[in-house]
Amino acid sequence: MSLRYIYQVTKYDPADWNEDGRYVGLEVETSDHGTQEAAYLSALAAFAEESGVGEVSIREPEVAGPWNFGLEAPIDGHGLSGQFAPDLSDYYDGAVVPISVAIDLVRAMLRDNGAWCRLEVEGRFLVHVGFDQYMFIGSHAQCERAVATTTTLGLFPIRLERSPYEPDEVPGPPADAAFWANVADLVAQNGTILLRESAIRNTSRWHRLTPETLDGIQLAPRSRLSVWPNLSPDVQAAQSSAGDVCEYIWANPAGEIQSVTLTDPTAEDFPNDAVAAAVVPFMEKDYKPLLEGVLPDPDGVLRARWSAR
Repeated sequence: MSLRYIYQVTKYDPADWNEDGRYVGLEVETSDHGTQEAAYLSALAAFAEESGVGEVSIREPEVAGPWNFGLEAPIDGHGLSGQFAPDLSDYYDGAVVPISVAIDLVRAMLRDNGAWCRLEVEGRFLVHVGFDQYMFIGSHAQCERAVATTTTLGLFPIRLERSPYEPDEVPGPPADAAFWANVADLVAQNGTILLRESAIRNTSRWHRLTPETLDGIQLAPRSRLSVWPNLSPDVQAAQSSAGDVCEYIWANPAGEIQSVTLTDPTAEDFPNDAVAAAVVPFMEKDYKPLLEGVLPDPDGVLRARWSAR
């Protein structure tokens, strides 16, 4: 989403950047959880106010996955506890939250708590958080007062052409009527198949689809969907096929389906109550679902900007 006025807001003084644009001063690359962090959040509030924005949409939400690229370790709850439901059912692409919640989300991102998302108002406003305490704010307005406020707070607002965190994925394909017709055919052919639902990057919820359950499935908005063969009763074979990084899916004796992401798994990492299991690899070359799609909105328009993978 390109806006006319984009600013990089940072605590790093441009006077201490080398000829390659890298900061070589003494500021540390993590949040101080104190006055500097408060300055970032006050700057965000100032830009939002001058842009006439009181709420924003969450786009492409994430939580911490198997790899951590932040300088601080993620925390339990990913920094979302207290603002969203425990099951994160209200943290999804397109969810609208007030600026107060947006500020808490930015705080969590500055601290590398585990949550990450883009926060935007179409055609009016955006805030993206990058690595090493760089925050990117865009507005339809020049926001001269907010720029001055940011400078007074001891931060440096630097005008850019665009945010480096604007989305660049090719969205889709849509989980449209043709997608669901193919799902119904697979159910008819196989009796039972699995549907992986991912409304938040690095999370999944698994559904067992049968002729009886296909029509009653409830999915989160704009979820990324993939269809897989049913779990195998040969649990040992499934565990033996696990690669370096994979998602392990199993059914317990009560028939409940659960999953866990495993990295370099050993025998002790696998749950001992599995009566059927499967493994989904993370590597692109090995990731081969039967079908993939992204949920359109109820009006049939695909507004999600991420791919099904």
